Amino acid sequence: MRTDDCRPRGRAAAALGLGVPWVLAAAPAAAYEPPTAQGTRIPDPAQGWDVLWANVVVSITVIGLIFAVVMAWFLWRYRARGPGEVGRMPKLSPAAVIGWAVIPTFLFMAEDFYLAAKGWALWNQYRDVPADRMEVKLESGMYSWDYTYENGVRTQNELRVPAGKPVLLRMTSRDTLHSHFIPDFRVKEDSMPGRVTYLWFHPKQPGEHIVSCAEYCGVMHSYMAGKVIVMAPADFDRWLATEHAKLAPAAGQTAEQPAAPGATKPAT
Repeated sequence: MRTDDCRPRGRAAAALGLGVPWVLAAAPAAAYEPPTAQGTRIPDPAQGWDVLWANVVVSITVIGLIFAVVMAWFLWRYRARGPGEVGRMPKLSPAAVIGWAVIPTFLFMAEDFYLAAKGWALWNQYRDVPADRMEVKLESGMYSWDYTYENGVRTQNELRVPAGKPVLLRMTSRDTLHSHFIPDFRVKEDSMPGRVTYLWFHPKQPGEHIVSCAEYCGVMHSYMAGKVIVMAPADFDRWLATEHAKLAPAAGQTAEQPAAPGATKPAT
C-alpha cells in the first residue's frame, strides 16, 4: 500500500503534544534505526514535538516575564508618593497609544505565528507515513484494544512490534468513539465506527509503553488500557512465527466440523 493512501481522517491529535503538560526525555539513539532506501534516516516526529513544546514553554515564560516586569515598573513609577495622594501617569499622545497597542501585539503575535507554522510543518511531516512500515489493524471497543497482524495473528490490549520499524495502525471502532493514545511516542488518534483512521509511530528501543483511551467512552473508561511491547527484531520474528503456527490447528478444526452422532458421511 502506498504512503499516499494514508490521508488525514478524523480528529487526529497525535501529535498535538502541545496539549501534554509534561515533556518526557527522548530515548537515546538506538541500534534499531536503519536508513531508508534513499539512505536517509526516517524522521521521528516525536522528537520534533518535544522541541516544539519546549519552545512554547520558553515563549510563554519570556512573554510572562516581560509583562510582569513592565507592570511592576508602571506600579512603581506611577505610585502614590504621599498620604492621600493618588498615583497618576502622564497623558499619552495618540501616536504613543497606538505604539503601545500595536508594537507589543505585533511582536507577540509574530512569535505565535512562528510557533504555529513550525507546528503545522511538523504535523504534515507526521502525516507523511514512511513507505517501509509494518501495518496492524486495530478494532477498539468497550473496553479493549484488539490488534490484528497482516498474517492473521490477533492480540488484545497488547501490541508487540519490532524495534527500528515504523508501525502504522489502521483503526476503527465497533461501538463508540475511542482515542488510541501512546504518550511515549506522542501519538493520539480517534477511532470511530464506520470510519478508518490511522496513526503511526517509530519505536527504536526494546521496552514497554502505556496505551490508554484519551476519549471518554463510558463507564469504566479508565480501565481501557493496554501496552506496546517493543522487541528486538529477531525476538519479534520468532514470536510472530510462533503465534502464527498456533493458528493452523484452530483453522483446521473450524474447516472440518465433527459429524453429528449417528450421521453417515456422504459417498465420495
